[in-house]
Amino acid sequence: MPQRVEIVAYDPAWSLRFLEIADTIRNLLPDSVLSIHHIGSTAVPGLAAKPLIDIDIILPTAQHVLAACPIIEAAGYEPRGNRYDADIFAFMKRSETPGQRVYLCPESHDTHRRRMLFRDHLRTNPRTAAEYQALKQSLADQFEYDGDGYTAAKASFVNAVIGRAQREQR
Repeated sequence: MPQRVEIVAYDPAWSLRFLEIADTIRNLLPDSVLSIHHIGSTAVPGLAAKPLIDIDIILPTAQHVLAACPIIEAAGYEPRGNRYDADIFAFMKRSETPGQRVYLCPESHDTHRRRMLFRDHLRTNPRTAAEYQALKQSLADQFEYDGDGYTAAKASFVNAVIGRAQREQR
């Protein structure tokens, strides 16, 4: 059965929950984690979001990513494959609230860099964050039981913000 795309008000507990999850992940992968980052809408204070903590786990190489996959799966995360980019593997844990989606990423991967640019831009640009929130709420209504459609419909906005953030870095 498809999951409902639900946008809820920002919860300050999300950042605390991220820290707890990060500690758990560090304990699971003590010799390979370089860094762990809270990404996605739950990482932007004040922004309404799906109640799902998105996390990038940075590992030294693609080989470390592959070695970590069975460990993350054994910890109760459902494998979601490398749906977004080569060398990045996604996992979900829906059994907890909020849910968790973790991405195992090799160091210096462009997908992770882009996610960080987007998150940081939303954190420092309240107007853009408000526009994004309005878009997400509208799309959640339009794609109520179509998470892939919801995500695809946000892509042009996300890419435009990333482009703006890249230009501002120069």
